[in-house]
Amino acid sequence: MTFTLPAGHTITGSWNASLTVSGSTVTVRNLGHNGALAPNASTSFGFQASRPNGNTQVPSGYTCA
Repeated sequence: MTFTLPAGHTITGSWNASLTVSGSTVTVRNLGHNGALAPNASTSFGFQASRPNGNTQVPSGYTCA
C-alpha cells in the first residue's frame, strides 16, 4: 500500500507493518506474522505522524497493490 503525507508531516511510529518513506510517499508492507492470511481473514496496521503546528491536513492517495 502507498499513500502521500502532507508537506511537513513525518512518520513517528507504526505497528503491524513495515513503513518506508521516500519524499512524501509512504510505502507499507506486511511483517512476517501477517503476510499470509487465510481466506476471509484480515489484519490491520497503524501509524503515528507528527504535523507542523496548526496543520490539520491528513494523508491522501491511498492505493493498494
